[in-house]
Amino acid sequence: MAIRELAEEMSLGEYAGLAHAAIDELVGVNGTAVVAGGTGLYLRAALVDMAVPPAPGPGTRERWETVYDADPQAAHAQLEELDHAAAAAVHPNDRRRVVRALELAEAGASLVPADDRLWSEEMRRPTLVAGLDVSREVLEQRIRERTEEMFARGVVGEARTALQMPVSRTAEKALGLRELAELAPEAAFERIVARTRRYAAYQRKWMRRIPGIVMIDADRPPAEVADAILEVARTG
Repeated sequence: MAIRELAEEMSLGEYAGLAHAAIDELVGVNGTAVVAGGTGLYLRAALVDMAVPPAPGPGTRERWETVYDADPQAAHAQLEELDHAAAAAVHPNDRRRVVRALELAEAGASLVPADDRLWSEEMRRPTLVAGLDVSREVLEQRIRERTEEMFARGVVGEARTALQMPVSRTAEKALGLRELAELAPEAAFERIVARTRRYAAYQRKWMRRIPGIVMIDADRPPAEVADAILEVARTG
């Protein structure tokens, strides 16, 4: 279920607040909540109390984008003066991250936190983190089958219709959106499969860094996977 229109932005801090409220409500009513998803950063934001960097003030991002576009190297040199650690972590050609790092440096924050671990053992609530594990071959098959289903259900027309309306900076980064709108369907299909494969590899990498994660064999029917997770929860 969508909670934002395509033209609306969603900051990490705003998402964290909404996720915490939803989880707390579910725990209050049912005694537990199930959180499934997504990127490592947003999953962590839902489960822990993060020190979320401030959102840029009105016009701040546009001002720094203008600075960067005028001279990327000079913008990166300015970042070096303001935040050495962030400058060392961000390539001068990475426009989005250089601009964000400059925003944060100006606000007295940093793109590179003092504790740069993605995860720690501290959660907002007692939490079981279960990771669904399948072989690379099974994962590849599922990625292709999912992409085929998307195309069969009309995703090309959906993407092209979406881009006829205003789209937020966040939404325009959705995997496959531009490919579907700008490439022939056959080329878009293969590009989406390849990008999804790379993204899945990245997710597998960060998932295994979560302290205490329990890996569950997911190459079986969904009901069996759910039962295996519940059994771990009961005995944990």
